[in-house]
Amino acid sequence: MIKLKIAFLIIFFTTIYSCNQDYTPKPSGYMRIDFPEKKYIAYEGNLPYCFEYPVYGKIKPDTDKYAEPYWLNIEFPRYKGKLHISYKKVKGNLAKFIEDSRKLAYKHTIKADAIDEDIYKNDSAKVYGIIYGIKGNAASSMQFFLTDSSENFLRGALYFSSQPNKDSLAPIIAFFGKDVEHFIHSLKWKRVKIDR
Repeated sequence: MIKLKIAFLIIFFTTIYSCNQDYTPKPSGYMRIDFPEKKYIAYEGNLPYCFEYPVYGKIKPDTDKYAEPYWLNIEFPRYKGKLHISYKKVKGNLAKFIEDSRKLAYKHTIKADAIDEDIYKNDSAKVYGIIYGIKGNAASSMQFFLTDSSENFLRGALYFSSQPNKDSLAPIIAFFGKDVEHFIHSLKWKRVKIDR
């Protein structure tokens, strides 16, 4: 009987004590992501352009059935990311390439909160273009095109193979956005005879 009374008192005081504590719900969070140190290496290849890319990226030729020569992907397997690069030789059709790039960037308007356009200009390397920063839950967070205005046209798009979520992807987009900017700043055109 005494054991029953002691058990009852323990349960009674535990219940009263637990009812007096305020409960504060914890906000949902995301896993911490550890990023590698930023280091870049030059890539020459047999391309009409050269650039620097991060050491944690892997360069692979584009094997899509619509891919053309000099198209490639810089893949970031650990983060399920990819910078898709396509190249075209300019033959009096620069305005069409620019408009096609603009349309591809603005296809994301349905899911995007905003699309920022930044003009890029590097007179010494003769590289000019527009960088599209796509905000929100769009499939691509960053796209760009670069040209020398006479012979070369290059387009790039950054993608991640995951459900678009601007909150959880924000640190990844910020990290790889710097790599895309480095790619753009390091791009140079090469003299390569192209038969097309």
